Amino acid sequence: MFGFIKKSLSKTAEALKSVVPNKKISFSKNEIEDILLEADVEYELVEIILREIYQSKITRDILRSKLLATLARTSYEEPSFTPPFVELIVGVNGAGKTTTISKLAARYKNEGKKVILGAGDTFRAAAIEQLTLWAKKLDIPIIASKQGHDSSAVAYDTIDSAKSKGFDNVIIDTAGRLHTQTNLSNELKKIARICDKAHSGAPHRTILIIDGTQGNSAIAQAKAFNEMIGIDGIIITKLDGTAKGGSLFSIAYALELPILYVGTGEQPENLTPFDKYEFVDCLLDAIFTEED
Repeated sequence: MFGFIKKSLSKTAEALKSVVPNKKISFSKNEIEDILLEADVEYELVEIILREIYQSKITRDILRSKLLATLARTSYEEPSFTPPFVELIVGVNGAGKTTTISKLAARYKNEGKKVILGAGDTFRAAAIEQLTLWAKKLDIPIIASKQGHDSSAVAYDTIDSAKSKGFDNVIIDTAGRLHTQTNLSNELKKIARICDKAHSGAPHRTILIIDGTQGNSAIAQAKAFNEMIGIDGIIITKLDGTAKGGSLFSIAYALELPILYVGTGEQPENLTPFDKYEFVDCLLDAIFTEED
């Protein structure tokens, strides 16, 4: 796991060389400010971090404790539920929803669980086709209809099928964009209501997929989805393809939501549980040298 996290931060580490050409034991506040901004930590959060540091020289241990504190409010506890466990996957088009769903499904299947998918993004025909292809590749059943059909009906049929056939996990895709934000909000709320009708308490977890290459610009997007439907956790995709790894601190701090996984590649197995300690340590490895 540590290797995957380190790989996902490789571009961020490379970018930091422009402000940290040589790693050191300690840095001044101004140097740390430049480092964090280069990693795409939001300016306001950088100011909060530095305001709480009183030492003139900042060591690895000092910065580590402050970075971990920005992730302190992101713990996740799985709710109590009666199987199947229903997850609703939301996010804008292009964030990597479909690929992430396949990764989640593969993970559950490898754990010995019976998984079924619901192709609830009926706004785009390509979304239905792509998810169906992944389902075939993973040998996992899928409930799908045609473009333009009622997405909440797909959600209901998927849950109903899962209950009758004894499935453990239900993963339902949703549209990333409708004609207006109001339409998208109404659609998501309707799907959530229908899920609860199909299976009391569902969806048990609503996950927002965020494109890691967007950096801090994803915060406003995440807040909008959270206001629409209520988000339980986040998955960051494409982290291995961006130098904006520090934006995770800003996203987690601003939203007070847990980061559940990070995407570290295109294959189904490239979904790594987020570990804040490993994430922080990998970033610090690019900045600090070991003390003698």
